[in-house]
Amino acid sequence: MKSPAQKLNRACAALTLAGLALAAALAGAGPAQAMQPGETTFGEEQYRPAFHYTPQQNWMNDPNGMVFHNGVYHLYYQHNPSGNTWGNMSWGHATSTDLTHWKEQPLAIATDDQQDIFSGSVVVDRNNTSGFGTAENPPLVAVFTSAYKDASPYRGLQAQSLAYSLDDGQTWTKYSANPVLNRNSANFRDPKVFWYEAPGGGGYWVMAAVEAPDHKVLLYKSANLKDWDLLSEFGPANATGGLWECPDLFPLAVDGDPANTKWVMVVNINPGGVAGGSAGQYFVGDFDGTTFTSESNKAGDALPAGTPLAGFNDGTYNGWTVSNEAGNWKNGPFGDAPATGTLPGQNTVTGFAGPGLVNSFNDGDWPVGSLASPEFTVTSDYLNFLVGGGQHPRVSDKLDNTPPPGELLFNGFEVPDGTTLADAGWTGTGDLAPVFQPATAGSDFHIGAKRINTFETGGAPGDDRQGTLTSPPFAISHNYISLLVGGGSRTAASGQILEAQLLVDGQVVRSLAGDDAGQLNWKGWDVSEFAGQPAQLRIVDQAAGGWGHLTLDHVMLTDQPAVPRSDETTVNLVVDGQVVRTASGANSEVLDWASWNVSEFKGRSASIRIVDNNRFGWGHILADEFVASPMPATPRLETYDWLDYGRDYYASVSFANMPADKRIMLGWMNNWDYANSVPTSPWRSAMSLPREVGLAQTADGPRLVQKAVNQVDALAGKPSYQEKGARNIAPGTAALPSVAAGQVQRIDVTFAPGTAAKAGISVLGNGTTSTVIGYDAAAGELYVDRSNSGNTAFHPLFSSVDSAPVAPDASGNITLRIYVDRSSVEVFAQNGLRTITDQVFPAEGAGEVALFADGGTAVLKSITVTALNQSMFTTQSKPVKGRK
Repeated sequence: MKSPAQKLNRACAALTLAGLALAAALAGAGPAQAMQPGETTFGEEQYRPAFHYTPQQNWMNDPNGMVFHNGVYHLYYQHNPSGNTWGNMSWGHATSTDLTHWKEQPLAIATDDQQDIFSGSVVVDRNNTSGFGTAENPPLVAVFTSAYKDASPYRGLQAQSLAYSLDDGQTWTKYSANPVLNRNSANFRDPKVFWYEAPGGGGYWVMAAVEAPDHKVLLYKSANLKDWDLLSEFGPANATGGLWECPDLFPLAVDGDPANTKWVMVVNINPGGVAGGSAGQYFVGDFDGTTFTSESNKAGDALPAGTPLAGFNDGTYNGWTVSNEAGNWKNGPFGDAPATGTLPGQNTVTGFAGPGLVNSFNDGDWPVGSLASPEFTVTSDYLNFLVGGGQHPRVSDKLDNTPPPGELLFNGFEVPDGTTLADAGWTGTGDLAPVFQPATAGSDFHIGAKRINTFETGGAPGDDRQGTLTSPPFAISHNYISLLVGGGSRTAASGQILEAQLLVDGQVVRSLAGDDAGQLNWKGWDVSEFAGQPAQLRIVDQAAGGWGHLTLDHVMLTDQPAVPRSDETTVNLVVDGQVVRTASGANSEVLDWASWNVSEFKGRSASIRIVDNNRFGWGHILADEFVASPMPATPRLETYDWLDYGRDYYASVSFANMPADKRIMLGWMNNWDYANSVPTSPWRSAMSLPREVGLAQTADGPRLVQKAVNQVDALAGKPSYQEKGARNIAPGTAALPSVAAGQVQRIDVTFAPGTAAKAGISVLGNGTTSTVIGYDAAAGELYVDRSNSGNTAFHPLFSSVDSAPVAPDASGNITLRIYVDRSSVEVFAQNGLRTITDQVFPAEGAGEVALFADGGTAVLKSITVTALNQSMFTTQSKPVKGRK
């Protein structure tokens, strides 16, 4: 059992503690394997972006050390040279002369037995202040976080270190006196360094780095990059729902006027982003060489207008019914009275109002239970409340693990002691020989003492155990097969099979797997078409590495489909015994406003039920201040300033040493909620498009505007489809002509919402699935809906509808520039005042473009669809040294 404090300290570098325990052995790992006949060449794989940077293979996350030097853009990045999930953190490297055609270079700075190489920056030390070079050949200096391993005397710490290059960033030497800045902290990281020219003359290096869980950016000063003195601290401020990471600090002229220059502080956060999980926020203000002062901090808000229903501020639950699980040490999860704030072992809880709140972390994440309000009559249009804690949505009414009615097969694997599945007629191969099963260890929520667990098998337990295990025949005598399943999952692109299979006449007719979780849950198959036929169950484990095992228990023939247990942490509205509204937290200890439109239930009796049915990470719920209101409350997160409102723009920082004072930013196009699970192979993750950013004066003050750099648009050919005259978009969805279809294109569209409640465009469609980009007139929001975009089932947190506040222009129009690149959409609205970046994984060949209007008629003003030329993997690349 892990506390949220332990969990929180492992996010983004969330996986930091696990990484500190990994073995190194990376440098000189060997050349890339030659392509085998029939294999897809690099650049042609499904989902491989055409003009976004991806490594040829293996894992990538944060961009690091981005610098322009001698006419070349250098992109370094967090990279696992030997695997397709996070680990073995090193700096990968790519170069470009135009920010679009990238060439992957050999591994730049490798992990070793002492440290992983975490995020940082590169500067051009023109005056050789560090002494690493000469006046004639000044060095490039990398300032990075050393995440020290157990073999190091600094084990468990994160500190700032240096490496230098004297050959234009191709090879790097670690400084012998590292680390150069050590605070004896486990979460001090991500240094971004720049040269500050003092107004009175002279200058010095400034470093911005974070104390991640404290929500602080620390500013340091140095004359030589080796010796650092603290200048000041910034934060906490605005979004603090997760770890602060990857800061940046730079000046920008407002509307291009150098006489009106402001400073921008970028702070990435995970979790706690506006769309959930990872995101980047920014602050606008001033920097005087010592202190950054923000002009865009938001103060805490008052309670929404309305009638309070419950605030938990009198020291009691005031008539609410408490149902705590029996047998826990502290009468958890809710205790006998409301909490007064943070509970023992919990990271700091904020965002609640008054002296009390519901906090189900009493006795940690393990206990489960519920809390129900007295009945009340719905009298207002909205019910507003504060919610936080774990992000575990409600999936069913089933809160226990009881089996459905039916016929149990194989006696639930409860073979007599001293016997194995071999004695029960099972056969197997490799490590899954039946003499090793059933297991009596591993997994949660199994029934009885024994189950199948392919981790606990073969000569020694582990995820690398492989083989098959096949049951004796049984007759399909009911319409469904229901079973408890846990453990790992594998995509087809991984080349590994990990699944339970149903065999009929020796052929695989059904299959399923776990969800990369230790807890077993109910899944099943409709097998009515095989009624009366003999069948077998086969477990196939060809997987290695993390979650490379499968667990099964309690296989049953049932008349109804299996109902999964709801491992929820939720707040629910119950009317006539039915849950009609539900909300969950966002894996954050910061409570924020949620609103339900309950106007349809006016005059009816209702109750609020708070449920904690989760025992594991973030297995608790926070709630406070239920108010019946005439209007919805605005979530605080929506009032902050965000670099992007989508799910997939994180760790974004800017290039150093840019010409003409341009500020170009680049982000990691992924989200820690599901980053290790996205269905791509042999690589995982892409970078966003490089974006030129500026400041524009708005009614709220200077705010960022963003656009893809001009070099991206230089990839465009002639438009493939255009409409320049205005026309109505009738209610419904209408596909554009086939010449508009594509998976690699830029779409410029302007429309007026008209009388439509929602209107817009869909891309990457095939008549059944698509990614929808629309405008919700009532909400005043642009949104990207990827809930039916293709492959969304690989992770429960992937499917989403992401929105950004957008107002029509003076002519009542919404103008969008959309970049579509096989597995992503980047949407720039109203000349870049708002952006939404989302990964999508469309059906193979899906490229249809369509216009739509719902609830009325919209007006199309213009649309231009332009194919973009591929800039990545345009020719077969040579193998990259240092890969395997």
